[in-house]
Amino acid sequence: MRRSPRHISRRSSSGAQRLFTAFLVLLFLVIVVVAGLLVRDEVRRSVAASEIWPDLVTQPDEPRQVVYEEGQPLPRWKGTDRLNILVMGIDQREHEEGPWRTDTMLVLTIDPVTLSAGVLSIPRDLWVPIADYGEQARINQAHFLGEVYGYPGGGPALAAKTVQYNLGIHIHHYARVNFTAFEEVVDLIGGIEVCVDEEINDPTYPDEGYGYAPLHIDAGCQTFDGETALKYARTRHSGGGDFDRARRQQKLLRAVFEKVTQPDELPRLAAQSPELWETLQGAVVTDLKLDEIIALANLASEVDPDNIRFGVIDENYVMFWTTPDGQEVLVPQRDRIRELRDRIFTSEPLSLKEDEDPLARLKDEAATIQVLNGTTTPGLAKSTQLYLVGQGMTVGDEGIGNADHISYTYSKVVVHTGKTYTAEYLADLLQLPETAVVHEPNPGAAYDITVILGSDYTLPASSD
Repeated sequence: MRRSPRHISRRSSSGAQRLFTAFLVLLFLVIVVVAGLLVRDEVRRSVAASEIWPDLVTQPDEPRQVVYEEGQPLPRWKGTDRLNILVMGIDQREHEEGPWRTDTMLVLTIDPVTLSAGVLSIPRDLWVPIADYGEQARINQAHFLGEVYGYPGGGPALAAKTVQYNLGIHIHHYARVNFTAFEEVVDLIGGIEVCVDEEINDPTYPDEGYGYAPLHIDAGCQTFDGETALKYARTRHSGGGDFDRARRQQKLLRAVFEKVTQPDELPRLAAQSPELWETLQGAVVTDLKLDEIIALANLASEVDPDNIRFGVIDENYVMFWTTPDGQEVLVPQRDRIRELRDRIFTSEPLSLKEDEDPLARLKDEAATIQVLNGTTTPGLAKSTQLYLVGQGMTVGDEGIGNADHISYTYSKVVVHTGKTYTAEYLADLLQLPETAVVHEPNPGAAYDITVILGSDYTLPASSD
């Protein structure tokens, strides 16, 4: 029987999977590690007894979003409004004083009522009006201008106001992260496992001075140390440039999570928590107090991973343009960006209006679909094709085959030509999380959508 879109179900998940959502509220990659540990039983007593936190907690006369309950050492988030945090990564080198432009910009969001969350990556070359300055510039320039001209709150405040002005979402808090600290923390946790989708060859990756340190990373699953992880996150030398880089950064979020939540890793990492925190001291600038971070970690641990939405402002949402003075920038297509924004920053599940027919929407997009087996399970692509056909989808025999390798950990629904509705519908039918839908624009692709089945995939039971 043909299915209509369902609300994304809250499938059961282990405690480790649930802690994934701490990423979405804990100040980019480095604070993720510390806050993920702080909500574990292994370190609750040491946090409660520690003497190094007092100057970092909210003062009694400040408006409070956290409460302390009797018998509980960790605070709880009491706010009910959606919370948005701008996270900025800066290329702060040891021999430079700054000010710096933002090399990375993400907005993290969490809704305490619906227990949903999201991440939106913003390209640094987005050409926008800078808030309160009345001039157009790359969005990564806002932080620089705020520092140079003494804007109230400095560069982070002006960057936050610029994002708020251009995206139409309120930025409640900000965090600025030094990339060097990320490198050190990845080394402290013993490296991370990352599956690289395609070979990276960047002969012009910058070194610590003003020269080059050629970078080569093979495709396939491998262990990254801190230096390699940082390079993987920052290189722009791929077909999608900054857009690919944003997707890689989101992949690293998940890789760090998987490492710090492995059962055999938690005791070791808990013992290292003071060292991890010390690493962060000079590396993170934020207007969040430590007790707010911990309370948000507790809140985030209640969010089901399936209720997390990821998005990148990529080729589907911008136009390429060269300014009169020769700058190559990205002009926002604001109507499309609003659609992406609303998908990330609202809590509505994938659904249609009551008077709409999902198959009519699919027919309008008329997307061609390829299904590839990225596992060692024989016949998985064929059985998935038969399942999808039974659900009313059109998937031809010529689109069935094997992926480029058999070690895909996570399934992907790759959108090549902007036909996002069909991709989300497919992810829903295959019981994949929304994070499985990724955009890799390629107008010349043989298929509009490629489904790559990973080891996390289980063929759904057919409906009668």
